[in-house]
This record gives sequence, structure tokens and C-alpha cells, in this order.
Amino acid sequence: MREPAFWHRPPSWISYLLFPLGAVYGALTALRMQRSGLDPGIPVFCVGNYHMGGAGKTPTVLALAKILRELGERPVVLSRGYGGRLRGPVMVDPLRHAAADVGDEPLMLSSTVSVAVSRDRVDGVALAKSHGASVILMDDGFQNPAVQKDAALIVIDSDRGVGNACVFPAGPLRAPLSAQLDRTDALIVVGEGTAAGAIAERIASRPGRPVLSAHLEPDQAALAVLANKPVLAFAGIGDPARFFRTLRANGIDVVRERAFADHHPFSEADVDALIAEAKRDQLTLVTTEKDLVRLRKKGELPVSVREISTLPVTLEFEDEKTLRRFLDERLFNARQKKFGQK
Repeated sequence: MREPAFWHRPPSWISYLLFPLGAVYGALTALRMQRSGLDPGIPVFCVGNYHMGGAGKTPTVLALAKILRELGERPVVLSRGYGGRLRGPVMVDPLRHAAADVGDEPLMLSSTVSVAVSRDRVDGVALAKSHGASVILMDDGFQNPAVQKDAALIVIDSDRGVGNACVFPAGPLRAPLSAQLDRTDALIVVGEGTAAGAIAERIASRPGRPVLSAHLEPDQAALAVLANKPVLAFAGIGDPARFFRTLRANGIDVVRERAFADHHPFSEADVDALIAEAKRDQLTLVTTEKDLVRLRKKGELPVSVREISTLPVTLEFEDEKTLRRFLDERLFNARQKKFGQK
């Protein structure tokens, strides 16, 4: 879906009109979050958002998977597979599956880490364990109580924060903010903006709940390919403007932008129109890695889109030692607790 513009402005008459619906939706979600879920028998770390839309979850999952491997773990990502037709449980195979099967984010992640897709997260846990997981990384699911979580790491964009701070549909929040803050074990603030400052202060005031600053680091080789080329940038992610800002901040000449809704299923007509526009005006097409996987057909890129460039990014933490210590402690505590229950 494309986020309504009023979600990211001070509350207006539209927000107030929708506020009663948001109050009901938020109350039900808050009650749901209090339920007890399955104890999977291995540590579970959930990477989530307070709100709908993008904030940097996918690069966060990749960064955490890398650190967990370095700590000697075997992480498996558990995803609902938003946008895919398969209900699962199924392990994602990038050579066999397309984004239409399992969703764009799981397909993108699967090139780096094992990913289990399942609408029913309990079934997904069983599949992940059967594939040797020593720890499960939940991609989203913070508000879903089906599986017990040993740590909830919430990602927030420093420029957008939580928008107008109203609950859906009056705003982007998935539940009242207070109910979500109570269940936050660590906050990851992406970028150098100030919109998340108040929330960061509230989390930091609670012992043992670190606030971690991070930024997206573009791939230097990809930047070199795009240097001195006028580009037509397009993106169908939660915040396309952030992608366009990243390009410009790194010296790329963005002549034209094309923003699509998050998870937009690019049709042949969409792609043909973008290619034709770029050729007509002698522009280089560039998009995100997540968008590019939606253009793949069973593991391969059609010939027509092979000249589209991407700008891969990685999430870099300002204080990775604190994050490593947090993850190590939570792994130890989770295993001590589970051992003590036997």
C-alpha cells in the first residue's frame, strides 16, 4: 500500500475523524500482544517496527544474522512472506522461487541467510528448527504473540519517526505507542535525523535496553558504476524518498524519480515504460535490491531488465560492541531459562 501523506504530518481533521477506529484497532492489538505464545525451545529475536511501512528492517536482519554467525550461531530467518502466494511452511530457494511465491524480502534475504516462510509462525518455527536453527530471527511479527520472543529489537527511521503518532487508520502505528515501548528490548535508530529522539530517550531511561545508532552504508563499487551518469531512480519500498536521498547524498545525479507503493508487483508494462523513458532521455535506470528481486523470474533476470543498476546497502552500527554484548547476554539468558524449565 502507499502510505497516506497525512500520516506524516501533525494530526489533522482526517486523523481526528479516524481516531475512534484507531482507538478500537489499537486496543485490540494491545490486548493481543499480552497473550502467551509458543516457547520454541531455542532463542528467538524479533526485528520489528512500531508502525506500518519501511524503516530498515531488512538490512537490520542481515546485519544481525552476520553478527550471530560470528558468535557461533546458526540463524534462520522466519518471515510471514508478505506479498507471496505460498502459505508455507517452506524454505526459500532463490533458484526455484520468485517474489510472487514467497515475497520480495524473504527472497532477497535468502541469498545470504536461510529463510523459512510461513503464514502460521508456529509451523515456521518447526521448519526452522528442522533445518538446524540455533536461533530464530523473526522478520516482523513484533505485534504477533504466537511465538515467545527472547528479545524484541525495534527499528525506527530517524527522519520519519512514528509520523503523527496515531494508531492505524488515523496514523501509521500498529498499536498504542506505550504498549509497544513496554515490550521493546532494544531500539535501533537508523540515520542522523531527530524525529526518533523522544522515543529513544524513553527507551534509554530503562536499564538494560540499549539505544543503538546505525546508518545505511552504500556499496562503493555500485556507486562507482553510477558516478557521472544521469539516472532515473525508481523504488517500490516503504519510503522511496529515502532511497532517492541516499543516491543524491552520495553524489549520484538523480534526474528523475519514480515512486511506487511498497511491494509493488512490477508488470511488464511498468518495466517497459521505465526502460523506454530511460532510453529516450539517455538515463541509467537504478533501483533497490528489494525492487530488483521482484523483477526476477524463477531465479533469473529477464534480458530486458539486466541493465538496471542497483545500489546495495548494509547497516553499520556506531557501537557494534554494545549490540554484540546485548545479543550474547540475551542468548545466554534464553538458554538458561529454557534449561531451567526442563
